[in-house]
Amino acid sequence: MTRISCEFEDPDLAELALKRIKGSVSGIYSTNIMYNKTSDYAMKLRNGTIYTVIPTAVTSYTSLTKVMEFPASEDIIEEPSRSRKTSAYIICEPESVNNVKSMLSAMGALKITTPENNA
Repeated sequence: MTRISCEFEDPDLAELALKRIKGSVSGIYSTNIMYNKTSDYAMKLRNGTIYTVIPTAVTSYTSLTKVMEFPASEDIIEEPSRSRKTSAYIICEPESVNNVKSMLSAMGALKITTPENNA
């Protein structure tokens, strides 16, 4: 068995590539991706709105409240935590390595490495 690792710019690209590889290349034992989950929260903040509810004074006998809203920005999360860089790992038979590497390259993978590359 051979372990191939690579990087993608986005988790969605990695999932798409691994799904395509599992469907079209024989000899794939397992696949896995790893990425920073905080980046999902930053993506949700993009184009959103933050609402703040301000209650009236406790001495008033009304239940009126004030709602303040302002656009949300992903800038409240620091840049390293917003990175969507994804590491992907594939374990396959040695005969399938060339097919997997060529498909990863075609699907936009970066830094494709195998044990032979690291030796």
